[in-house]
Amino acid sequence: MERTLIKDLHGRIGKEVTVKGWVDARRDHGKLIFIELRDGTGMVQMVALPSHAEAHAAVETVRAEWVIEAKGVVNKRPEKMIKADSPTGDIEIELLGITILSEAYELPFEKDTVVNLETLLNYRPFTIRSNRERDIFTLQATLLEAYRSSLRRQGFMEFQAPALVGGDAEGGAAVFKVNYFYDKTAYLATSPQLYKQIMVGAFERVFTIARIFRAEKSATTRHLSELTQMDFEMGFIDDERDVMAVLETVIREVVAKAKEHAAIFARFNADVPKADKPFPVLTLREAQKILAVPESADDMEPDHERRISEWALKEHDSDFVFITRFPTAGRAFYTYEAPNEAPYSRGFDLLFRGLEINSGAQRIHNYEEMVKRIGSRGMDPKKFSFYLQAFKYGMPPHGGSSTGLERLTARMLGLANVKEAVPFPRDMNRIDTLLSENLDD
Repeated sequence: MERTLIKDLHGRIGKEVTVKGWVDARRDHGKLIFIELRDGTGMVQMVALPSHAEAHAAVETVRAEWVIEAKGVVNKRPEKMIKADSPTGDIEIELLGITILSEAYELPFEKDTVVNLETLLNYRPFTIRSNRERDIFTLQATLLEAYRSSLRRQGFMEFQAPALVGGDAEGGAAVFKVNYFYDKTAYLATSPQLYKQIMVGAFERVFTIARIFRAEKSATTRHLSELTQMDFEMGFIDDERDVMAVLETVIREVVAKAKEHAAIFARFNADVPKADKPFPVLTLREAQKILAVPESADDMEPDHERRISEWALKEHDSDFVFITRFPTAGRAFYTYEAPNEAPYSRGFDLLFRGLEINSGAQRIHNYEEMVKRIGSRGMDPKKFSFYLQAFKYGMPPHGGSSTGLERLTARMLGLANVKEAVPFPRDMNRIDTLLSENLDD
């Protein structure tokens, strides 16, 4: 008999089905044995009755996380037995037989046990099965889908950016080196930025979901060594406000899609972000003035980001706030600065509940100006000759932004550490297992 997914069981009430999945839990109540079966689409209760002796005897042997194939009849539950908080809480399967596909060894702890972060990650192949982790990455998949959908609707084309590059897009030192062919050194990309700009020269509006790598020796709750950036770039803009308008639309549509997971937000005791009203926009100096902090700083401290986000929520009923016009010297070399606006750039950050989740700007589009800026940062324009072709052969005024998927996910659900928003996090201390455990390898 063809397999039926748990999410499709409502269409099979009164009929015999075959389901496959993991035993999430087993409960014995007298002569009745209940099995909670989990597949990739949901969970359903199954019951083994003594009247089906063969099925009942087989069920007596199974344990949590055993993989089984089960045959049974889908029945409606009695009214008083309905579980309103479960999508399948109004049905159950009366078991007619099971086949054991795979047994599980003794578990290190119960699947949904709350454990510390290190234990969570040490046992990741097991803990990823917990309801909490499934919730996190179900929501994250929706955020990705909504980001893509919004940009496609706004006329953007997706492309695949390279992970191996010949130089660092940010011009910094925190890069991973790779031994390449012919005794050459390549690098793991810290950003798809240069390639986005090149693609604007062909397609005008583009986006990419890119894996990027940062060799920063930072062990904070907001840093990763490998992360996912959701980037877009667009041509023929007037200034950075055009980019911000597209980004605000994207974020608003992402939040609207996330609302479909109201049950997940409830389980995390988290509020769906407030994004219906226009996002407030402040210059860096305006934000510093509101916070009564020194206006000489070229960026915002984490505490300042938190406090200005609280201000945005209180004064504008928004969980998002734009900060603009940072000093050009502190921004990436390709950030545009209008002559009459110096020393401030047309760059911006988007803060979400106290954390920077996005950085963007209008970019330099003039070839000579780009060459001059690269040289002024102590870099060699010859090393950027491939990239500079895009400007030599004509580029429109353009700009874009980059959103961190893990930071967005973490702030959505109120996760304490951004590593919780990564299925398999990499940082300065871990690649799957702790690096300190493999020093003798």
